[in-house]
Amino acid sequence: MHELELVIFDMAGTTVQDGGQVPQAFTSALAAHGLEVTPEQLRQVRGASKRQAVLHFIPDGPERVAMAERVYSTFREHLAEAYQKSGVSAIAGTEQTFAWLRARGIRIALNTGFDREITALLLEALGWGQDTADAVICGDDVPQGRPAPYLIFRALETTGTYSLRRVANVGDTALDLQAGHHAGVRWNIGVLSGAHDHATLSAAPHTHLLTSVAELPQLWQTE
Repeated sequence: MHELELVIFDMAGTTVQDGGQVPQAFTSALAAHGLEVTPEQLRQVRGASKRQAVLHFIPDGPERVAMAERVYSTFREHLAEAYQKSGVSAIAGTEQTFAWLRARGIRIALNTGFDREITALLLEALGWGQDTADAVICGDDVPQGRPAPYLIFRALETTGTYSLRRVANVGDTALDLQAGHHAGVRWNIGVLSGAHDHATLSAAPHTHLLTSVAELPQLWQTE
């Protein structure tokens, strides 16, 4: 416990309730531009940068990048509408876990495949101010999203954390865990509160699998 300096949390599905708004907005945005995607195809890109995920489904051609931007703009509009309509809430135990870490001087970072605009909308809806996290790293802050480790590296840079052996990465998707593995974090923790089930997360590189972030204090209390 005394060696832990920074915990990096994913947002949707890890610290923020995932009520299906993201895949629904994704599917409807693609459909609005004449593209169909299956639930299984969507599950495979959960945790990725949303711009990269959109591009994954755009056919090759001279207009591919421009079309991807149009689809992404539609996705962002649909997601904002969905969040405004249904509301946003933290996963049970998240804020208590944040407080437990804060009380021990451990830094907190949030990272996400969302861009800065959607992330700001989420944070405002949750009532999470500047004192909630020491860093908020978004998909448009790095050259490549998960499974690349750059979101994690940027979190270390922003919080002034030097050693990956003092860092925990927490996420609900296989891509979250792949990013943590590529970064070389000491604790690479999957949670079963979001997009991927136990079988999927078990197949990804990890050090621990928990029901939710509410169990994190128990993990370090037993080490």
